[in-house]
Amino acid sequence: MLNSQPQQLRQERGRFIVCLADSEAEVREAQRLRYKVFAEEMGARLSVKEPGLDKDMYDAYCDHLLVRETDTNEVVGTYRILSPMQARRLGGFYSDDEFDLTRLAYLRSRMVEVGRSCVHPAYRGGGVIALLWSGLASYMKRSGYDYLIGCASMGMVDGGHRAASIYRQIMRAHMSPIEWRVFPRCALPLEALRTGEAVCLPPLVKGYLRLGAYVCGDPAWDPDFNTADLLMLLPMAKLDGRYARRFLGS
Repeated sequence: MLNSQPQQLRQERGRFIVCLADSEAEVREAQRLRYKVFAEEMGARLSVKEPGLDKDMYDAYCDHLLVRETDTNEVVGTYRILSPMQARRLGGFYSDDEFDLTRLAYLRSRMVEVGRSCVHPAYRGGGVIALLWSGLASYMKRSGYDYLIGCASMGMVDGGHRAASIYRQIMRAHMSPIEWRVFPRCALPLEALRTGEAVCLPPLVKGYLRLGAYVCGDPAWDPDFNTADLLMLLPMAKLDGRYARRFLGS
């Protein structure tokens, strides 16, 4: 889905532009970056329909948020956004494949799903991910939706021990209320993994938690991407005040 009013979300920040894709060519730029990160860098097993592109059935229904570097004109960050109306047309959210979302059913009409987040390896100093969050915050404010969900992925090159330790580190302080718990369809076997390792939080997980998001349950294992995924839920009413002022100007 291409956004009918892309200029409403366009932001110029220094040498970067944050915007929604408004052409198939721009969507392909996002898909090309995703392929570079997920397939070439992370070794994900993608169902490739076109060489060099990460493309699936959800893309045609999503808005695609881009961060473009103006000097090179290259897309260096992307996020895709699935609205509740488009999720109904599809028959569900992407996260429905990984988690039982039954307890979130009454939120669906007010809930946006984000995913396929990635940043070019040369631009991972923190600025680009902050610009993506700023674009997402503006999208949520303009659309009037109340909840944002997304999977925060953790690499499993060590077999999952680091991912299990990250989960144990954050679960006590950041778990959602019981009525918002979800259940992984293919659970990470936490009981078989070391959970006491000292770990640093991945930038995406840290970003969600700083904004005020909840962790909604145990991580799922995604065998295609070889990641452990946490379902994160951010009620916009809970958005941390510092970040509301930074991202929304409120």
